[in-house]
Amino acid sequence: MTAKTLFITGASSGIGAATARAAAKSGWNVGLFARSADDLKTLAQDIGDRALALPGDATDGAVQADALATLADRFGGVDAAFANAGRGTSQGGAEAGDPDDWQAMIDLNVMALLRTVHAALPHLRRRKGHMVLTGSAAGRRHIAGSVYGATKWFVHGFGGNLAEEMHEWGGRCTIVAPGMVDTPFFDEAKPDKLQPEDVAAAVMHALDAPARNDVREIFLMPAS
Repeated sequence: MTAKTLFITGASSGIGAATARAAAKSGWNVGLFARSADDLKTLAQDIGDRALALPGDATDGAVQADALATLADRFGGVDAAFANAGRGTSQGGAEAGDPDDWQAMIDLNVMALLRTVHAALPHLRRRKGHMVLTGSAAGRRHIAGSVYGATKWFVHGFGGNLAEEMHEWGGRCTIVAPGMVDTPFFDEAKPDKLQPEDVAAAVMHALDAPARNDVREIFLMPAS
């Protein structure tokens, strides 16, 4: 059986890197997309022949489209894409926050995700493929003044709409929504919270689910 291929944004560290390792271990080819060329090169070397480093900025749709085309050419097609790139903000709530910082966050958390979807769908349609989006517990509840949380509410709303669209041609869309994860997203380590490997396992559960099981959302929280 020909190996399937997964495109991952935000692949250089944290959830993206853990998912790349988990997917390759499960027999998938992986396209690693992020701005950090050096980190991607190191990760690709660690994974081996199943990985292709694709440096680029997720906010640039044309760059993502070129990366997906390169990945499809290398491995014969793209079966799934994981729109994982995102960021938070160190600013306060609605009154104390910085609108310029909000704009940069929205450009990545919302528009870059849409650009990933837009660039990936032509490839996924050919394979009746799978789109995975990184949501968040912050997109499932209200947090005082959180603009970051609002970007994740968008992801959850859009992901449901996208699942309906992809269902029309046999594709699937899953939102993976973790609570606090111990990643470079936070300034201090969170060893008692979810680990990137926990989220990667959730992604792989959705991707490997049998055709009869359309996994629309996985919500995981730290036990403590």
